[in-house]
Amino acid sequence: MPESAARLALLEEMTIYQAQAQKAQLLAALEATEALDLDLAAVPEIDTAGLQLLLLLKREALQQGKQLTIVGHSPNVQRVLDFCHLASVFGDPMLISAQG
Repeated sequence: MPESAARLALLEEMTIYQAQAQKAQLLAALEATEALDLDLAAVPEIDTAGLQLLLLLKREALQQGKQLTIVGHSPNVQRVLDFCHLASVFGDPMLISAQG
């Protein structure tokens, strides 16, 4: 990971109820840097809207030639990525908190 990578930690649920605000937050964070480390270790819940946000962010990063790395996965995030067979899409190692 580049030394200049910005880090963004999401602490709230990634569900349809937060999707609009999180979309703006995630796209702005990506816009502000060449490399973004996204920490999802504290995300208590994720649904398909949250998953769509992650896929959108990954697509935008690829289109802009930027690096997006997920540097932490809560147990629920890991379960959803595994269930949907999307862990390889992000290409990041699954880091699970000790609380998992």
